[in-house]
Amino acid sequence: MHRESIYKNYMPAIKAEHANKTNSYWFIFYSDKLLIKADDNKADIPFAKSLEDLNITAERTQYLGTLKGHPCYSAEISSDIIDSKSLSFKSLRSLFSILEEDVFILAGKAFQIVNWDKTHQYCGKCGSETYTMESERAKKCPKCGFTSYPVLSPAVITAIIKDKKILLAHNRSFPGKRYGLIAGFVEPGETLEECVKREAMEEVGISIKSIRYLGSQPWPFPNSLMIGFTAEYESGEIKEDGEEIDAADWFEVNNLPEELPSEISIANKIINWYIENFKVK
Repeated sequence: MHRESIYKNYMPAIKAEHANKTNSYWFIFYSDKLLIKADDNKADIPFAKSLEDLNITAERTQYLGTLKGHPCYSAEISSDIIDSKSLSFKSLRSLFSILEEDVFILAGKAFQIVNWDKTHQYCGKCGSETYTMESERAKKCPKCGFTSYPVLSPAVITAIIKDKKILLAHNRSFPGKRYGLIAGFVEPGETLEECVKREAMEEVGISIKSIRYLGSQPWPFPNSLMIGFTAEYESGEIKEDGEEIDAADWFEVNNLPEELPSEISIANKIINWYIENFKVK
């Protein structure tokens, strides 16, 4: 579950101190696709002093801070037609294995900020046009004073263990026969642990205990923070809710489903934690 913190190489910031003085990383999005330069199963983010150097005009740009000492910007453009044969748009999900890890994580942050900026041009309270604050990542309404911040939706995801077996489930939204972990969004007024218990009862009808935090992952599809836990089975029989979950069962470490979550996800990392801790020695 451990990975090196992005903050070893990345310094977040709101206000650009070195605009147009050095080459910058440009995280440029059209819809949900990121502009990259791909070559031999590797990809790079456009690296230039300005968008003008790339012959690109943006609807909006946002400063993100510095990566390895270089400024970073996110940008939204209105067309996927680019005057460059070396650059192309790819879905962010597809870039997990070909972008450097820090760059991929920062691309996820950029994607969330671009979408937040796009959808908060007007005040959600009175409808007036907002302005971007210089002191923090926020938009403020000059008329009523309402302030909005980037949207972040916390969700829990849990490895439930019973007699050295793990509970895996097929969600109706999963492709093919893929199985994953019990997960769901935190509701107003509940703790993370309460959410873990509620989701287990709602989705598969069982009670759990001994809930322990395992790790977390930013998940920019579109704006989640996935918070991973482990838990022990307490009581009840599996009963799928029939709405989200249509199949669920206990699986031994040497008999897991053929289709599991993508390596990009914390679900995959948690299942690997289970394999490592419960494999036959």
